[in-house]
Amino acid sequence: MLHITEAKALPGYRLHVQFSNGQEGDVDLSQELTGPVFDALRDDDLFSRVEVHSLFHTVTWPNGADLAPEYLLDLLQHQQGHAA
Repeated sequence: MLHITEAKALPGYRLHVQFSNGQEGDVDLSQELTGPVFDALRDDDLFSRVEVHSLFHTVTWPNGADLAPEYLLDLLQHQQGHAA
């Protein structure tokens, strides 16, 4: 099962993410932050408060938004031009 091992907020609504399979990279979420829960993450202060959930190993924010590791890895690979 894929897990997030580390996540760090970067400028421009990007995250540097490390995965349990050894892959890592910067994921651009600027086009992904839509919908009631994710719109709030356009606040830089809230976006910067990203954490890795200790039980589920997803990225989470204090407002309840979260993103699955599989989604982030697929997005990373797509943005890097690799097939998922």
